[in-house]
Amino acid sequence: MSVDAISTPETERSGPGGPALSPSRAIDFKQCPLKYRLRVIDRIPEPPSRAAVRGTVVHAVLEALFGLPATERDAAAAAALIDPAWTGVRASRPEVESLIPDAELPEFLAEVRKLVEVYFRLEDPSGFDPQSCETLIEADLPDGTPLRGIVDRIDRSADGDLHVIDYKTGRAPGRDYETRALFQLKFYALVLLRTQGRAPSQLRLMYLADGVTLTYAPDPEELLRFERILSALWAAIVTAAEAGEFPPSPGFMCQYCDFKRLCPEFGGTPPPFPSGQDEPEPEPSPS
Repeated sequence: MSVDAISTPETERSGPGGPALSPSRAIDFKQCPLKYRLRVIDRIPEPPSRAAVRGTVVHAVLEALFGLPATERDAAAAAALIDPAWTGVRASRPEVESLIPDAELPEFLAEVRKLVEVYFRLEDPSGFDPQSCETLIEADLPDGTPLRGIVDRIDRSADGDLHVIDYKTGRAPGRDYETRALFQLKFYALVLLRTQGRAPSQLRLMYLADGVTLTYAPDPEELLRFERILSALWAAIVTAAEAGEFPPSPGFMCQYCDFKRLCPEFGGTPPPFPSGQDEPEPEPSPS
């Protein structure tokens, strides 16, 4: 799932393969090991933001849109899906209702509608059928590093090539933040390379706030180099868990962090480190 939707750390921790690395959690650990620990291992609750809820509703609308017959996928049909999508999100996450009171709901839904309208300027959903939407993809690398992610949409071209599409409800990143966006795309491409036997021919990030599309054509050799980076990152997480040491890494993003009250850099104290089954452990290497 996109990183601007409501965070669900359980996606990275649970499932048949046990704990695993996702694009969001990999970025968390790179940015701040303590943030990773509090979010994934301790599972400290985080209040959803208005932007995250808006992103979740938009994703729900687009997923439902592709559940319609191709000939019915127009802007009017998408607009009619907004209220049901909001109802579904509110029912599954009751805490979001207090974030968007009734007095602000018309404005909030108008923001969702605007983002959905921008989507129709980027592509015509009536001209194709996706292979899948909101797809869980996972793989174990040769050294046992477990990867897991949820992709908004996977298409298959007429010649059999895979295309991966991820929706973003924010603006396209500047050059300084483009690397983060490409990290997510490379992650998805690597998982598909390991599970499908070949990398997708195209990956796209569709930024609905400003109508910009970022396209990436992965190179298999580059993905194998990226694989070594992820393996090293997972090894560092396992080592940190074994030692119970996830130090803070202060920086610019601290101003947006929900865990400042628990961070030593801001006078806080993290909870005692969990032990036993909550610690991330490496998957056994395939024989």
